[in-house]
Amino acid sequence: MQFIDLKTQSDRIEDRLIARLKTVLSHGAYIMGPEITELEKKLAHFTGVEHALTVASGTDALLIALMALNVGPGDEVITSPFSFFATAEVIALLGATPVFVDIDSDTYNIDAALIEAAITPKTKAIMPVSIYGQCADMDEINAIAKQYQLPVIEDAAQSFGAVYKDRPSCSLTTIACTSFFPSKPLGCYGDGGACFTNNDELALRMQEIRLHGQSKRYYHTRLGINGRFDTIQAAFLLEKMELFPEEIQLRQEVAQRYSQLLPKQVKKPSIKAYNTSVFAQYTIEVSERDTIQQKLQQLGIPTAVHYPVGLHNQPIIRELYPTNHAFIHTDAAASRVMSLPMHPYLTQADQQKICTALENVLVDGVIA
Repeated sequence: MQFIDLKTQSDRIEDRLIARLKTVLSHGAYIMGPEITELEKKLAHFTGVEHALTVASGTDALLIALMALNVGPGDEVITSPFSFFATAEVIALLGATPVFVDIDSDTYNIDAALIEAAITPKTKAIMPVSIYGQCADMDEINAIAKQYQLPVIEDAAQSFGAVYKDRPSCSLTTIACTSFFPSKPLGCYGDGGACFTNNDELALRMQEIRLHGQSKRYYHTRLGINGRFDTIQAAFLLEKMELFPEEIQLRQEVAQRYSQLLPKQVKKPSIKAYNTSVFAQYTIEVSERDTIQQKLQQLGIPTAVHYPVGLHNQPIIRELYPTNHAFIHTDAAASRVMSLPMHPYLTQADQQKICTALENVLVDGVIA
């Protein structure tokens, strides 16, 4: 059994992928070719924003967004401690300080009610993470940001395709950033990402930053990076986008089956009534996680942990930003979360096998 099945999807569109590849090979524009513009238009239309800019990775997307907002040394950026390392890494790379706010224990997203208390005169931006495929409470976050005249960056690396109060993820804030890493709900066959905004000036800045700060060829108006998305990956992603609406629906069905089949002893995902999660992961909570994982692996059931260490406890973060601040809900989640196999093509039979195996492990003496 695979944790994520990418082959079934690629088999469905293999002929179209090959045709796309041949087109790129024919025109030879491997950097910023016509497929980049075509994809950006489709991404903008999908999310309902004015500007979508493809970039080399989800990490670059976050970095470019922060650079466009002129985040730098002495600044603070409020964010979640429960995320992949890139969330804090890009803040630190710019010389700014990540200021962590604990999560809501049900959704694992940043607790919006705690954000205002973390704002200081040094705060330059708020960067909530839409974890596991579900958006944070963006209306409440945006209201706080407006009060303090702060931009909001949605780290939507796991939530492209999700919906918050009838609005798509990536259309909810000043800038949004997503990832097209292969395991994401919409993933390419390598690294990739995108930035989204309705602000013309920020879009222009981000366009320049992703191309070494160029405003025109060999004319550099700002410091930038080499953050371009590959034409071949854009070509492949165009075909994968054709399947994406169907795959979002299939993910809902897989998640619903899990909800019905999983034993009552485990804590299942909690999706807010106003949210539609894209279920980048299907994450439950158990105690004695390591033992459960080992026993499931012996039964042929793969699992993963997203994430076992809060960002505030990462060695380099503790070295750079020593603090005694406690993040109780983050630490609790980090010790208990466990992700089960999740992808659009997960069969009911495999899900039954997973849930039966988990229940048997719990009955054998491991308490969830």
